Amino acid sequence: MELLTGEYNVTLDEKGRISLPASLRRILDDSKLTITQCDYENCLWVFPTNVYMDLLQQYSKNTNLLSKKDRDFRRRIFNSHSVEIDKAGRIPITQGYREFARLSKDCIVLGQGDYIEIWDEESYQKCLIESKDDFNAASEELGSKLKNFSGGNE
Repeated sequence: MELLTGEYNVTLDEKGRISLPASLRRILDDSKLTITQCDYENCLWVFPTNVYMDLLQQYSKNTNLLSKKDRDFRRRIFNSHSVEIDKAGRIPITQGYREFARLSKDCIVLGQGDYIEIWDEESYQKCLIESKDDFNAASEELGSKLKNFSGGNE
């Protein structure tokens, strides 16, 4: 599958649907999608269902049902629902998920490689500002790793 990339301004309609941008729909190619909550940042994750099922299998193999921490994690990540893209290119967002992500009329859709994030626009802008130092530190670390990976040649 081609990578899902880009940042798009979209509108949440009165029926709780958003239109996925045509460039993302083309890549998804009528895939069934699975939506789940990202508790870390109060946004929604939207996966092609086959990608999500692979992810759940990995979580299942690498978590322990006797561990409270693992059960808490599974409880959140396995809490999902399936949706389909309608003929107008929209996906429905349940009331509970809209409330969780604090979605208002103005939303952001972000392509994240093999999944999509849906954000309330104001929350997304706030997250970008608050995470700037973390991003800069991660960029420095990644830059160092990539330089080492390429043998340090410039």
